[in-house]
Amino acid sequence: MSKEARLTRVLAFLREKGWKCTYNEEDGCGSIDFEYRGVPYHIWEFKEDGWGVETNLRHGGRQEEIFGDYETELLEILKGWGV
Repeated sequence: MSKEARLTRVLAFLREKGWKCTYNEEDGCGSIDFEYRGVPYHIWEFKEDGWGVETNLRHGGRQEEIFGDYETELLEILKGWGV
């Protein structure tokens, strides 16, 4: 199964909003890069004691790691931007 399937809802949200984004996959981990209001954002999957993502969605310039049902949490963050 492609890792893109793990990030399908996030990709669908970004595309629905018309935000230009790129999806890449390396070593079985997906990554999404996009820009919103001139600020670059990323979501990078990793596997280390389970699946997780590193992202700067919540804090712009600071990275955080999210584990568990990270796709749902990412969507909640994005929807919280009020767009």
